[in-house]
Amino acid sequence: MNTEKSISDKVIDEIIEKHKGKPGALLSTLEEIQENNSFKFLPKETLITIAKKLNIPYSQVYSVATFYSFFNLKPQGKHTIIVCRGTACHTKGSKELLEDICRTFAIGEEDQEAEQSFTTPDNLFTVRTVACFGQCAQSPVVE
Repeated sequence: MNTEKSISDKVIDEIIEKHKGKPGALLSTLEEIQENNSFKFLPKETLITIAKKLNIPYSQVYSVATFYSFFNLKPQGKHTIIVCRGTACHTKGSKELLEDICRTFAIGEEDQEAEQSFTTPDNLFTVRTVACFGQCAQSPVVE
C-alpha cells in the first residue's frame, strides 16, 4: 500500500499558504497537514516541502516534528491502541497485555523491541506505548 502520497501537493500548498507568516506557522502547518493525511503522518518529502515553502531549514522542521509526541513520521493505522508502560501498569500486567495485543496482530518480538509504535501491514491498527497515562489507580491502562 503506497502511503507516501496520501495527501495532494495542492492541499499541502493551501495549508502552507494559510499559515505562512503567522506566529506558530510551522506547528500549525504540521498539525493540519498530518490531520489531512489519510494515514495521519508526516512523510519526509512533505517535511522538505514545508521547509522550502516556509523558508526555514529542514533541520528545524524535522526537530519540531520529532520533538512533539503527537506528530508521526510513519503511517498510522485507522485505529490506535495505546498501552501504558508506567510502573503501576507494568506491575499489574501491561507488559503481558502488550504481548497479547502484538500476538493478535502478528507483530514480532523484534518489532516490539525496536519500536514503541507499530502499524499492521493493512494499516488498520497502530499499537503504541506511552510512559504514563497518569491513571495509575485504574492500571493497567489500555486506550
